Amino acid sequence: MSEAPLFSVLGLPIHLMDDYQGWLRSRLQQGIGTHVVTLNAEMTMQAEANAALAKIIHQAELVIPDGAGVVLYLRLQGKQIQRYPGIELAESLLHSGAEGSWSVFFFGGAPGVAETAAAIWQQQVPGLSIAGTQHGYISPTEAEEFRQTLIQLKPQLIFVGLGVPRQELWIAQHRFLCPQATWIGVGGSFDVWAGVKSRAPAWLADNHLEWLYRLYQEPWRWRRMLALPKFARKALVDRLTQKPSASRMLP
Repeated sequence: MSEAPLFSVLGLPIHLMDDYQGWLRSRLQQGIGTHVVTLNAEMTMQAEANAALAKIIHQAELVIPDGAGVVLYLRLQGKQIQRYPGIELAESLLHSGAEGSWSVFFFGGAPGVAETAAAIWQQQVPGLSIAGTQHGYISPTEAEEFRQTLIQLKPQLIFVGLGVPRQELWIAQHRFLCPQATWIGVGGSFDVWAGVKSRAPAWLADNHLEWLYRLYQEPWRWRRMLALPKFARKALVDRLTQKPSASRMLP
């Protein structure tokens, strides 16, 4: 299995490699349990105030540079990398799902959204095995039934769309149910796949302004967006004080 350098983004780990999908495909085929975290500036600032979230990020087997802020931070540290949105990683795994013969479970979103997203993917990828879907609005009784369902179905790839940090906390607490599965927090990806929302136009994403489009679609997020200038300030201070980015190899 390939190795990848591990760098620090304001004290949080980030793994850099050329082929995230290939690395995950290998682990899926071998049944090696994996938690994938898609790190962006907002999550980084949340982790600064949430010790439980920070611990989960440190323990994750793979942390990818999802947000433009994280990419710009690493470029300030001299690392020439490209952003890899979590939704694109998830889509690449779905496209190769039929070939890889792994089953997929969609958990999260409003009632009907995950189900619609899964149905659309089954149409797009003939042979894709959808083990099941479950919306994110479940009672304690339903939650226990859902846990038993996961144990019985044993899906190999589990997408959790509960938003940050809830999805990361939920994965950390429940991955023992399917210890050989790959778990990925996918945020609002189900909404995009189901056609409820859309991704930012390419020209905005290419200019690191995807957050602006997200704010346009979800104006209630404005308080959360205040994390972005805080992150930028900390990134600049790190650069000016020339703090080194620690690195090691990903096992």
